Amino acid sequence: MNKNDKEITITDVARQAGVSMATVSRVVNGNNNVKETTRKKVMEVIDKLHYRPNAVARGLASKKSTTIGVILPSMTDLLYANLAKGIDDVASMYKYNIILTSLKNGIGSEQQLFNDLLAKQVDGIIYMGEDVSASLYKEMSNSRVPIVFASAIDPENKFASVNIDYVTAVRDVIKLLIDSGNTKIAMVTGNLDSPINSKFRLKGYQQALEQAGLKYSSANVFETVYNLTAGAAAWDAIQDSGATAAYVANDLLAAGVLNAALDAGVRIPEDFELITGSNTILCDVTRPKMTSIAQPLYDIGAVSMRMLTKLMNDENIQDKTILLPYSLIKRGTTRN
Repeated sequence: MNKNDKEITITDVARQAGVSMATVSRVVNGNNNVKETTRKKVMEVIDKLHYRPNAVARGLASKKSTTIGVILPSMTDLLYANLAKGIDDVASMYKYNIILTSLKNGIGSEQQLFNDLLAKQVDGIIYMGEDVSASLYKEMSNSRVPIVFASAIDPENKFASVNIDYVTAVRDVIKLLIDSGNTKIAMVTGNLDSPINSKFRLKGYQQALEQAGLKYSSANVFETVYNLTAGAAAWDAIQDSGATAAYVANDLLAAGVLNAALDAGVRIPEDFELITGSNTILCDVTRPKMTSIAQPLYDIGAVSMRMLTKLMNDENIQDKTILLPYSLIKRGTTRN
């Protein structure tokens, strides 16, 4: 379309077809309550004018935009890319469009970002990410649209959510490292103010130590941000702690730890064992490949979107907190 051309609207189609806008809307949305001759006439005008109905206009009569908002912490984190694929596939199946936005886009506050989505008349929102600020959570609690947490912990259990059992998963991997002969194991994770770390991962870590008769020490727990550089920077402190193994919550962070350990001449897994937490493609890219908790990332995204479709259509949900099964993929950073 030439930039000077007038945008074709539903009003233009209705005028040229000699019908009401409601009739055009029914034709566009596949409503059978339209005479075949009328439907054919409207479709001919649509083709002639090259009319492309947008989601907001299409939803005016039903008060629905057929659009959902997806909030993720970072556009570049492979974990969230896999989740988003599951969301997108189910959204397409149910004819929903997606507005994807990141908390790290550097534009405005989290509250502004959230309210911008509401201003776009989204029918529902999926939130991804380990942490949610108090101010954003307050905005969510006052929201008029349903919200589902995907691979994200709801601190007050108000919203529907889809996750794995992080407590059991971390307990299992720490037990594996203990069974391999390690008595001092580091835990490297994000901010412990975040519930997923303080109430779930740390709990699993502590339970495994207690069950093995090992003493817990906060000196073996390392908080940092999730990136390659932070992982490399954490290595010296991990080594100084005397740990002979580590559970690292994030794959990119784990890759940084692994690289720094190898650069320091440490043999992996003979001298030091490492298990990471997301099983993204990074686990197959590193050398050695990384042992990891395998979260069903695609399924988490898909199930989250399906739950949201039910909430948007006021369908009954028996269990709003869903825990999907996980597994442990053993690779080259562990001995057993």
